[in-house]
Amino acid sequence: MPTAPKTPQIPLRPRAPRSPRQRVWIAVAGAAVAVLAVGAPAAYATLDSEQRPAETRRGAAYVETRLFFGTERPDGGPDVTDRQFMAFVDRQVTPEFPSGLTIQEGRGQWRDSNGVIERERSYELILLYPASEAASRDARIERIREAYERAHAQDSVARLDERTLADF
Repeated sequence: MPTAPKTPQIPLRPRAPRSPRQRVWIAVAGAAVAVLAVGAPAAYATLDSEQRPAETRRGAAYVETRLFFGTERPDGGPDVTDRQFMAFVDRQVTPEFPSGLTIQEGRGQWRDSNGVIERERSYELILLYPASEAASRDARIERIREAYERAHAQDSVARLDERTLADF
């Protein structure tokens, strides 16, 4: 009976030691894979949260409104300062939303009424209120937008509304 030819054995070579830089890259790559593997199910779970049964959802129905305030004036006047913006918040926003708000500083870009791309320092104002109060809050928010446009010679104040769940 003929025998199968033997496969030659290739001796294993010892692996060259990795440099500290290679070890860092391997650690970073491993951490990135771990984060993606752990985070992906959570991200997908968040996306379908509205489809989950009511007893597994947390929080009450709220509306999150984000307002985006630019600081450069189209007429070339001086930019709105931090002090001016906070004074505006104290006078116009806080009386309408005394329960709380969030302000974030940012950098924005948009095309102005003359077609020019403008880049400017900006503020994002975040308001959170019960969905049952959305109709009454709408007029207040529009007054805030109009007041800022008038006071600081702005073309517009952008608005974003989103329904969400909130739990405090």
